[in-house]
Amino acid sequence: MRTIVHRHLGKVVAGAAIAVAGTAVMVGITLPGSAGADDSVGGNGAGQTSQQAGQGQDQAQGAVQPGVVEEAPAEGDKGKGRDPLTDDETERVEKLALDQQLFRSSENVEGDKGPQRITVDLAEPDESELDDPNAPRRAEVSFYDYKDDSLVTKTVNLDTGKVEGTDTQHGVQPPLSRAETVEAAQLLITDRLGAGLKADFKDSTGKELTSPDQLLLNSMVYRANAGTPAALADCGKHRCLRLFVKAKNGPWIDSRDLVVDLSARKIAKVG
Repeated sequence: MRTIVHRHLGKVVAGAAIAVAGTAVMVGITLPGSAGADDSVGGNGAGQTSQQAGQGQDQAQGAVQPGVVEEAPAEGDKGKGRDPLTDDETERVEKLALDQQLFRSSENVEGDKGPQRITVDLAEPDESELDDPNAPRRAEVSFYDYKDDSLVTKTVNLDTGKVEGTDTQHGVQPPLSRAETVEAAQLLITDRLGAGLKADFKDSTGKELTSPDQLLLNSMVYRANAGTPAALADCGKHRCLRLFVKAKNGPWIDSRDLVVDLSARKIAKVG
């Protein structure tokens, strides 16, 4: 009887061992983490089987696949259709718009020859070209001429390189360029009415204010109204602005009561 029991237990143990071994074989075939764990054993085929099985399980469970980030395409020297102007197009169209006659007869914000560039934008197509996919690309280049306070806008055909139109207006005040804002700050720093700005800058930073480079600047066009002082009566015809000033790594400094007339290169107080 004892011998029979031993033999019976031996069969049970042996059967359990076979079952465990069989389970391990099944796990090795079906689970993605075990089959192909060693790529040097079993070759590429084993690894692909495991990867495919893993992907199948992820899809079955609704797992979100990792996103793919693609690099932005390199900007060409010429855009198409309604694409924004490329850097090459912007540089080229500005040269085409600024002919020698305009250069010699105009002045920029610093009083040097040549008008002050304001904007370069893609022009709207003509009405007859709205549905034409091959319509020519055009750009509008705007300059401010400080010699006679005029806004000069030129339309340039980017395909032919020809200036197709020129428009000159007075009393029109487009948004200010960075160069104009910086020049206004320079005028304010050197003017007697800029003493308060410099004092506030010294109090807040402990340093002397000598250059616009020490400031963060914003600006807004100023036009004369019913309560405008006589010194600023031409603002609107002249290029005038208010500055909004912040010390770099420091506080805002209120200078809203001062208006800079860039055309006359003068400063006056309002309010």
